Amino acid sequence: METRYFKEYSHCLSRDMEFKVYGHHGFPILYIPCQGGRFFDFESFHMDSTLAPYIDEGKVMVFSCDTIDNETWADKGGDPRYRIEQHERWIHYIVDELVPRIHDLAGERNGYQSRILTFGCSMGAMHAVNLFFRWPDIFEGCLALSGLYDSYDSFGGYMDDLVYQNSPVAYLSNMPADHPYINLYNQRKIVICVGQGAWEDILLDSTLRLKSILEWKGIHGWVDIWGQDVNHDWPWWYKQTSYFLPIILNN
Repeated sequence: METRYFKEYSHCLSRDMEFKVYGHHGFPILYIPCQGGRFFDFESFHMDSTLAPYIDEGKVMVFSCDTIDNETWADKGGDPRYRIEQHERWIHYIVDELVPRIHDLAGERNGYQSRILTFGCSMGAMHAVNLFFRWPDIFEGCLALSGLYDSYDSFGGYMDDLVYQNSPVAYLSNMPADHPYINLYNQRKIVICVGQGAWEDILLDSTLRLKSILEWKGIHGWVDIWGQDVNHDWPWWYKQTSYFLPIILNN
């Protein structure tokens, strides 16, 4: 498996940010780590082994990014306005700085540019869903496993303009039926999954709420609820990834 490491300055965040590329050719996937995770978690937690057949065969190129969750969603004792402003800076690092680099690096290998699939587990799933629903013109879809899609767990009752626009449950609920994004969503690949086992309870509630909103708005996402033995843990995320990814790639 070809891997490449990059450390580049982010003007959005005023710091160096790191990412790693896995693969030599194929459909670009942006992998977002779990809460507070680093770019190397893709291999530290062995998700690279799960995707190895697709990476080695040149079907996908995975771009694993850094998070700053410990300054934002995970810093529950911090000032909420600063936290969400910092999160929005990270979001724009992804969209305005990392996405163009993905286009360059994948484009030079593939000979063409394509939209990007967002992928994550736990808090990475929340980021994957949020990025996709905010920018369906940039992203081809999302694969989100065991995520929370509202702001309550991290921000409690605090709500402002930036928390709102980073809470898919909130902004999708209020999206007009004739919003042009709904047509874009329905041209994309939306896969959202959660289990019903240990540590999945509030994630299940949030996922079911999102599912009802998608149905209400006529957004054709695949929201799959797995069994009561399916826990919030890596072994199940490997199984879910292995199940969903070939379906996404073949549709």
